[in-house]
Order: sequence, then structure tokens, then C-alpha cells
Amino acid sequence: MRVRMTLEEKRLVWVSHHLSLQKKENVTAEYFGIHPKGLVPTLVHDGVVHIESNDIIEYLDKTFTEPPLTPADPAALIEMQHWLKIATNHHVDTIKTYIYAKKMAGKLRKSVAEQAQYVALQKDPELLAFHRKVSSDEGLTDADVAAAEGRLRGFFSRAEVNLANCPWLVGDQFTLADIAWVPVHFTLLGAQFPFNEFPRVSAWAVAIRERQSFREGVLRWCPQF
Repeated sequence: MRVRMTLEEKRLVWVSHHLSLQKKENVTAEYFGIHPKGLVPTLVHDGVVHIESNDIIEYLDKTFTEPPLTPADPAALIEMQHWLKIATNHHVDTIKTYIYAKKMAGKLRKSVAEQAQYVALQKDPELLAFHRKVSSDEGLTDADVAAAEGRLRGFFSRAEVNLANCPWLVGDQFTLADIAWVPVHFTLLGAQFPFNEFPRVSAWAVAIRERQSFREGVLRWCPQF
């Protein structure tokens, strides 16, 4: 969603190659040969492979400079980088954990053979531990989910403060920070996260839904999560 939105904001021509995670189409030797963690998305541009969504959108903004999605102001740039960093650093232990527990429980569970194939291909210890846990009989614990929800509440509380005096996460300019976090909002909303407690965040998300990049980059591919 982040990469599609950025491509649309830049008005670039691009081709999608969709992989179904439910069908485990990303858990193949061929795809792990492209992305060493077997995650989506992957961008191939001019024959060069780029992985990790936040790295990709930063690459796109540096390569295709109009319209700019990175603030020129140094303080705003630091704040934007903060939002990108926490989205990356807390993807598995927070965002992924909450969504799996509240929405995906059982839907993406691997069979014994699928788990063995995944373990043989996956080398990242954090992802191995996560998928080992969600594939176990115990699954994610109440403590795991409570900790994830607590961190999310902290992130959105900070966003609520930021949005008190400006329309976007880091000021008056729509930036990569907004692109990084609106898909998180979209998926968490589908997982019944209590956004009614964060009215400014909810209004921010409604405003982004009006952008063509959201309609084409998110809703066209996933009308409802």
C-alpha cells in the first residue's frame, strides 16, 4: 500500500505483480531469491531490486523528486524519519502481532509442510520466532497482544498531539510519514482497533482517503481489509 501510494503520488507508470499471502505464493525459493525475508513488497527499477516498503518509498522520493514527499525543514525531516523508523522497528512485535491476533488468527496458519518450507527459507530470527509462535498450539498470548496494543496507543496518542495544530503528521506538508502510517490505520481499522479514542487521527485518515493515491494505491487493490 505504501509503495503503490507513493507511485501514484508521483504519477509514475508501474506494473503490479500480485502475490497472494494466503496462498503462500511468497514462500518459494524463487521469491526468497529476490527478497531474502520473503516479504512484500519488492520493487524492481532499472534492473535493481529494492526491498522493505519504507526504504522503497524513500528511494522513490529521492529518484523522482516531484512532487516532493520529504520536508525541507530539518526538524520536520527528523520527525518524518522518526515515524518511518517506528513503523519499521515495530512492524512485527506491534502492528503484525495486533493484526494477526485480532483479524488473521487461523487464516494464515501454516501446515506442517508449509512451516517446514518456511523455516528452510527464512533466515531472519524475528520472523522465524513470530511465525513459530503463531503456528503453535498456544499462538500469540494475551500479554503479546496487550503489549502491542499499548504501543499502538502510544503511537497514535503522539499522532493525536501532532495533528492538533496541523493537517499532516509532521506539519503542513503531506509526506512519507503519512504514507507510511495510513496503511497501518487502514488495516488496524479492519482489526477493530479503537480509533474512536483518537478523533484527530480518524479525521486525518478520512482526509487521506480523498486522495487519488489512496483510491488507486489502496482501495483499488483492497477495498476493505
